[in-house]
Amino acid sequence: MSKTKNILVAYFSHSGNTQVIANQIYESVGGDIFKIVTVDPYPTNYNAVVNLAKQEQKNDYRPELATKVENMDSYDVIFVGYPNWWATMPMAVFTFLEEYDFAGKTIIPFCTHEGSALGRSVDDITKLCPQSTILDGLAIRGRNVTNAKKDVLEWLRELGIID
Repeated sequence: MSKTKNILVAYFSHSGNTQVIANQIYESVGGDIFKIVTVDPYPTNYNAVVNLAKQEQKNDYRPELATKVENMDSYDVIFVGYPNWWATMPMAVFTFLEEYDFAGKTIIPFCTHEGSALGRSVDDITKLCPQSTILDGLAIRGRNVTNAKKDVLEWLRELGIID
């Protein structure tokens, strides 16, 4: 698939864990890589970001993004990565998925987490992108990201993205 499709690896990362996995995917499949960044940065303090994430979710808030994909129409396959916050994606990823038309595209979710795996994020992506094909996602525990390359490669092979 990676030989015939235009691939984008888009990700939101707060602590850096999701960025590690995004880079592992990008190194394996090629294409382009894109970091989702909010205009207003999230706090660095763990409790502060946890509380803000919960409040954003409760209020169905969509933070403004500072970065934009200029040529989204050119991509066929979009990996979407994020940390699992309160059983789903950070609201910044909701903003990202609502800013573009993903109809006819393949979306492949991946996340980092501390016990809740993908949570309900795949259901949320399916609701936001009903005309997309959503493939099986990958969930990596935050403490395992630096040793996850084998798991990432196995997942990409299972999906038929790499040989």
